[in-house]
Amino acid sequence: MSKEIFVAFATQKGGIGKSTVTALAASYLHNVKGYNVAVVDCDDPQHSIHGLREHEMGLIDSSTYFKALACDHFRRMKKNAYTIVKSNAVNALDDAERMIATEDVKPDVVFFDMPGTLRSNGVIKTLSQMDYIFTPLSADRFVVESTLKFVTMFRDRLMTTGQAKTKGLYLFWTMVDGRERNDLYGIYEEVIAEMGFPVLSTRLPDSKKFRRDLSEERKSVFRSTIFPMDTALLKGSGIREFSEEISDIIRPQ
Repeated sequence: MSKEIFVAFATQKGGIGKSTVTALAASYLHNVKGYNVAVVDCDDPQHSIHGLREHEMGLIDSSTYFKALACDHFRRMKKNAYTIVKSNAVNALDDAERMIATEDVKPDVVFFDMPGTLRSNGVIKTLSQMDYIFTPLSADRFVVESTLKFVTMFRDRLMTTGQAKTKGLYLFWTMVDGRERNDLYGIYEEVIAEMGFPVLSTRLPDSKKFRRDLSEERKSVFRSTIFPMDTALLKGSGIREFSEEISDIIRPQ
């Protein structure tokens, strides 16, 4: 396997914003932190991140404004947008290695956006080759129970037996409703701590701005595979703090 750091956002519960978080974290690390990033979109058949890139490229090709904006962005960054590979859980590792072998600028970090179910073929095998896994959960009893079953199984059957190369498995709260009781998270985190799992300190809110893609109707953008997040929209989103936490954990030695 390559020396690049492999990171997956994975859960066995769909509809929890995993692909959005993957795209936002990749964007921040690539555009703000200076990492060279690549993404393997193996969330078949949705391929949301790959589809977002295609949507953005279509807008840039058809719009003089967005074309000039992209040229200016790449000129200032002095590097291209991060590579996105369309794949599936079975072929993800092979596709990642082929991509790395052919890239002129090797990625420091490769993010894998995994399917939302462990039943998909190849998911466990691919996850076992991740250096770090970050698993989202929301303050819903069924989501918490499902997530804890998944991380416990992965740790006990694969990490502790040496079948997985994973160095760290972390949980994080997402889709947080500001009206929810704060003590509810504390209660859940006490249980999670007793089970021996770390939880990131940043809690991502349930915000419509997370779905604000590049559009002809508006100039500011938040979720993008090409452009950095609008500064005004970044404030209060938790993405800066969340991505900094991830950076501190996976930082190459």
